[in-house]
Amino acid sequence: MKLPRRKFLHLAASAIALPAVSRIARAQAYPTRPVRIVVGFPPGGSVDITARLMGQWLTERLGQQFIIENRPGAGTNIATEAVIRAPADGYTLLLASPPNVINATLYGNLNFNFIRDIAPVASIARAPNLMEVHPSVPVRTVPEFIAYAKANPGKINMASTGNGASTHLSGELFKAMTGVEMVHVPYRGNAPALTDLLSGQVQVLFDSISTSIEHVRAGRLRGLAVTTATRSHVLPDLPTVGEFVPGYEASAFFGVGAPKGTPAEIIDRLNREINAGLADPKIKARLTDLGGTIFTGLPADFGKFVVEETEKWAKVVRFSGAKPD
Repeated sequence: MKLPRRKFLHLAASAIALPAVSRIARAQAYPTRPVRIVVGFPPGGSVDITARLMGQWLTERLGQQFIIENRPGAGTNIATEAVIRAPADGYTLLLASPPNVINATLYGNLNFNFIRDIAPVASIARAPNLMEVHPSVPVRTVPEFIAYAKANPGKINMASTGNGASTHLSGELFKAMTGVEMVHVPYRGNAPALTDLLSGQVQVLFDSISTSIEHVRAGRLRGLAVTTATRSHVLPDLPTVGEFVPGYEASAFFGVGAPKGTPAEIIDRLNREINAGLADPKIKARLTDLGGTIFTGLPADFGKFVVEETEKWAKVVRFSGAKPD
């Protein structure tokens, strides 16, 4: 049977439009079952809290449960690989954080490439580390600390929450940019590092602001500066390291990723809903209480940020010679 030209063109146009209609319908229907957000840390920390905040928001907005699954271990690599190996259908997401960009260089034998294998969905927040010292250290400013460290080479013990952690590499970046010598003392997590700093066993720590701020406010520790490019709203009188060491910047970040190949329509929908959550006063206030600054953007913006951070921390890892625990 021979179709009239006009009818043939109409049918052809309809056939071409079908995939687009199908994609839109799929995105509108998503999600039709519970979604997992995988976190590479135990419950209770800032990464976990951020995941639960966004999970609750997405549950309320999209009508399906967004379940937080904590899979700690191997510097977040276990969680990351679990997401990478999951079906690319939008039902398994990753709460991304600094180890994801650091591990690309820190570990020499990963079974994945974070930039290649994780599709960026949305950024959520950035937060500073806090350069803090035990009160017995006779300094009150970053310049005084640099002078003291240079006058006492190798006598300052710098704690961290583990080899290659952001608390470690924030200090290594400081060493590289100032030329000071500090002895790195890695701990297995925040609690023992902070305990030894409070007791004076170590002298300095570049700690997460959310875990140290009350100790600084109470005078048990002395805050010298925050590590972000701008001052923190929770400690506005405290300068940035960059005010004394031009170009210095180090910050934690939180964002969402999905397995490579996840439909763009689903990624775009998640991005819109997460950005809507970041505009919500309650979520904004909670992230602000944790010392965070809202960090919104399109998936491509988050992807560009991840590439830049990976390149930045690769240089610091090589400078420090850091190896995983």
